[in-house]
Amino acid sequence: MSNTTTIEKAPFGSLGSRTKGDKVIWTMVVLLAVVSLLVVYSSTGLLAYKMYKGNTEVYLFKQSAFILVGVLVIYFAHQVNYTVYSKVARILFLISIPLLFYTLFFGVKLNEGSRWIRLPIINMTFQTSDLAKLALFMYLSRLLSKKQDVIKDFKKGFLPVITPVAVVCVLIAPANLSTALLIGATSLMLLFIGRVRAKHLLMTIGVALIPVVILVMAAVIRHKSDGGVVERPRTESGSRLTVRVGTWISRVETFMYGGKEDVDDNNYQVNQAKIAIAKGGILGKGPGNSEQRNFLPHPYSDFIYAIIIEEYGLVGGAFIVFIYLIFLLRSIRIYRKCPYAFGAFLSLGLSFTLVIQALANMAVNVNLFPVTGVTLPLVSMGGSSFLFTCLAIGIILSVARNVEKEAKQIKEEEAVAA
Repeated sequence: MSNTTTIEKAPFGSLGSRTKGDKVIWTMVVLLAVVSLLVVYSSTGLLAYKMYKGNTEVYLFKQSAFILVGVLVIYFAHQVNYTVYSKVARILFLISIPLLFYTLFFGVKLNEGSRWIRLPIINMTFQTSDLAKLALFMYLSRLLSKKQDVIKDFKKGFLPVITPVAVVCVLIAPANLSTALLIGATSLMLLFIGRVRAKHLLMTIGVALIPVVILVMAAVIRHKSDGGVVERPRTESGSRLTVRVGTWISRVETFMYGGKEDVDDNNYQVNQAKIAIAKGGILGKGPGNSEQRNFLPHPYSDFIYAIIIEEYGLVGGAFIVFIYLIFLLRSIRIYRKCPYAFGAFLSLGLSFTLVIQALANMAVNVNLFPVTGVTLPLVSMGGSSFLFTCLAIGIILSVARNVEKEAKQIKEEEAVAA
């Protein structure tokens, strides 16, 4: 109790003195924020020049503002006791479901997908899948912690934990299949760590692979019917779901067979990313010297990793991978040290989803995965996704802060007893 009182009455003179939790994770956040500022400023120069009549610093200031707000979100989120998140998890999950329904049918349509809703007054688009993803892992961690005694039972344990995962993935998939697949994969990993039976998980994977196999077969059939020519999908008419299915098939077909650069947007993106990586070499062209930023679509979001490699080389690209892996290892350390199941599952689930998203983004940039549209967490240009990423990191640090506090209390009690 005395330790808690000391923390609450600490002076505001230094933010660092009031920053608790895993210091290594804090360091990784700072490093990624610095990389984000450098690369976003470099990759948005031409866009800013066109949009703001020569003022190339506009996006630098915007990204700086997002980073400042994001750090504040992390700070205040990590000051909250993580048990509070268990209490609000169910409410957030129940709120996210109608929001996903609304987005699916009435959301703002951008880049052939309906993933956003427009917030009134501030007129800012908001990606509801970000809220749903965060709410899902909070709620899933709560369920896993409460059902450990019956988790091996199919009806009492497995069905209650897999149902929210299925609902969220099904609602997100029509507009954003890649995000739904990443959420599903991360959830299954968390369920496996949460002692769910392997046969139940394998059954779920088998069911989930059915639409994926159908998609691949559709791409193969379409490629053969077109005489081996990859064409841009027709998106002028049809329902939103029909449009998205055409886009999915096109991306898989392009990934498997390549495509004509003059007619296929996805192939053009991949080719420009390959050129950027090839130009980067081992040490890169240097900060601000990217050439492909002038040709690569969305160099500040989806394909920002290619710009990192072009400017900082394979060494810089490997450094980014290293940061995310260190982040994951530290989160696993928090999981192992946390004495309570909810905090352990929460820190691990949120870290999994951030690192898997980062690896997926990097895999797309180096042409190991089809084009997905997922961003690089904490590095891509700011938006609602950036702020939700910061909130997730803040929650992880909240668990770390309480683990740290409990470990300190135990040491103090042992010292007094000695």
